[in-house]
Amino acid sequence: MTAEQIEDFFKNLQDNICQAIEAEDGSGKFVEDPWEHHSGGGGRTRLIQNGNVIEKGGVNFSRVTGEVHPRLRAQMNLSEGADYRFTAMGVSIVMHPQNPNVPIIHMNVRYFELSDGTCWFGGGIDLTPHYVVEEDARNFHQTLKSACDEHHAAFYPKFKEWADEYFYIPHRNETRGVGGIFFDYLKPDMPGNGQNLSKEQLFEFVKEVGESFAPIYTKLMHLHKDEPFTETQKQWQYLRRGRYVEFNLVWDRGTKFGLETNGRTESILMSLPPQANWVYNFIPEDGSKEAETLFFLRKGVEWV
Repeated sequence: MTAEQIEDFFKNLQDNICQAIEAEDGSGKFVEDPWEHHSGGGGRTRLIQNGNVIEKGGVNFSRVTGEVHPRLRAQMNLSEGADYRFTAMGVSIVMHPQNPNVPIIHMNVRYFELSDGTCWFGGGIDLTPHYVVEEDARNFHQTLKSACDEHHAAFYPKFKEWADEYFYIPHRNETRGVGGIFFDYLKPDMPGNGQNLSKEQLFEFVKEVGESFAPIYTKLMHLHKDEPFTETQKQWQYLRRGRYVEFNLVWDRGTKFGLETNGRTESILMSLPPQANWVYNFIPEDGSKEAETLFFLRKGVEWV
């Protein structure tokens, strides 16, 4: 299996997800913005705005090549003198809906390869409801568990816990949403990681995660897009978007790494919502739906 075959899958995945989102939205259309990276390669940023369901969403593909940045060398314990080049590619998605009853969703699937042949996969998918609906959260996690179980029994519990730890806002003492799965540095034939799977097997897992996105999210769009909401609920949506912004700008490794290495700013910040609010010392009333949602924004909730 070659990098070109992986690239073909990622491009097709981007196409298929865009088509599915457009079909469920009913009016919004993706606009493509092709770009080139200064070190080599480039990508296709696709943005949908002001649709019936999606207020702002992006489905991005990129394939970038270049020399390994010093920060990444240190993170990977690579020697300073060696001539390491990399190829990094993947699909990254964030959807911000109009209706506060429709959740925010994020997915990323990626592949990284060094010139010495070292390679690994990474990615994840997580759900950020403005209002937690327990049935939706349980169905979401069950779908992810089923996808993981097809490939390795250890995947779901390990990657679910990893998501709980990763999608966490320490300065708020709350998770970004109801979690999902997160994984990184999945290298072929590494018993130490508890998998001992081949490159082809790991790629099949990443494909399953990527292909799960459209059915998961279009179902949630369909379920909640026409539900009525109040101005109070809309203001709460803006506050939750504010938390989303805080995580992405302060804690998200991908955002920080992209900005520090002179990545394409518009594509990196595609994940931010069109509008978010911050209200000083806002505390929801006891027994309210807002307070109930905050109750679920914690690590270790067993959804399945």
